[in-house]
Amino acid sequence: MQSRQEILTLDDIKLLVDTFYQRIQTDELLGPIFNERIQDRWPIHLDKMYRFWQTVLLEEYTYDGRPFPPHAQLPVGSEHFEQWLALFTKTVDELFSGDKATEAKWRANKMAIMFMAKIEHFRKNPLNIV
Repeated sequence: MQSRQEILTLDDIKLLVDTFYQRIQTDELLGPIFNERIQDRWPIHLDKMYRFWQTVLLEEYTYDGRPFPPHAQLPVGSEHFEQWLALFTKTVDELFSGDKATEAKWRANKMAIMFMAKIEHFRKNPLNIV
């Protein structure tokens, strides 16, 4: 097992994102949803995720998108968010340690909670889609 390191550079972000999404793509529950939506656009998605986490964790402002709208119509429930978060946490814990690793897990948890609540809200109020 490799030694765990701090998340300090864009290369660290890329390792986190690439490892995490390799797991997502082969996951029984999440793989079909992600692969159907993203199809052959994985390089574009991964680049966007590099920029997102680079902005969030390294405070290098390379992401200027709106993360929620692409997720608003996904056919997902709490079990999907729990699995997403479990895979993310496992990936961070296996690869990294330190304050940024802790922050990454905290932020992922907050995003999962927010996205789940917003998706539920839009399902109950379909005319208010983003």
